[in-house]
Amino acid sequence: MSDTAIAAAADAIGTARLSLTPLAPPAAGTAPRDLVEAYAVRDAVHARLAESRFGARVGWKIGCTTPVMQTYLGIAHPCAAGLFAGTTHHGDARLRHGDFVKAGVECEIAVRLAGDLPEGPFTAESVRSAVGAVMAAIEIVDDRYLDWQGTGTPMLVADDFFAAGAVLGREHDPAALPDLATLRGRVLIDGIEAGAGVGADVLGHPYAALAWLAAHASERGMPLRACETVLLGSLVRTQWVSAGASVRIEIDALGAVEADFA
Repeated sequence: MSDTAIAAAADAIGTARLSLTPLAPPAAGTAPRDLVEAYAVRDAVHARLAESRFGARVGWKIGCTTPVMQTYLGIAHPCAAGLFAGTTHHGDARLRHGDFVKAGVECEIAVRLAGDLPEGPFTAESVRSAVGAVMAAIEIVDDRYLDWQGTGTPMLVADDFFAAGAVLGREHDPAALPDLATLRGRVLIDGIEAGAGVGADVLGHPYAALAWLAAHASERGMPLRACETVLLGSLVRTQWVSAGASVRIEIDALGAVEADFA
């Protein structure tokens, strides 16, 4: 894509995000054709959102890191999206259901980085030392598409792959935790369990997902930095929520975090 085409695609995505207008499948020749072009558009979208209520990018979310999500979305590889200051909540949150086109939630293990990850090679073991805190998290997602299956993977990636924010639970010292691969998590909607999973579902180990993201970010000249927060992938299939829903995520050793959609 030319710089002009990248800017036009980013403007269309950014305008739709800010106006809560469902994004229609793009016309031929107006959208990224592959992941290389998709991530170029995504980075341009991030620059536009940083000047809005979304604020600065403060971390990342990784999509499609578990079999349940890869099967659900029909995509067999991870995807990286931005996490923004204006849509990241610390502790239990009360949200407006009307601030989303079609709100959903996912059950995630999240980390906050204590150190930079500037150079590879990256493995689950090599990235572990950069993790300063681990927490349970609700990823907020939004089906903001007229037809997400017809939109295509490159356009979904360019639009941050359904990402709409996060609710972060209490931070824990990673050295004091059991192996993250053994942690079981579940999501409850209005007190009823709607899904469950285990940390090992995330690319075999949650830190393997972090290693994938570190490599992705480094290749794009945007290495992971200290203080960034990363959502490592949903342990359960996305749960779409109605207005008035109460959501609770529980993960072994990490505790619980809640969000109400008023």
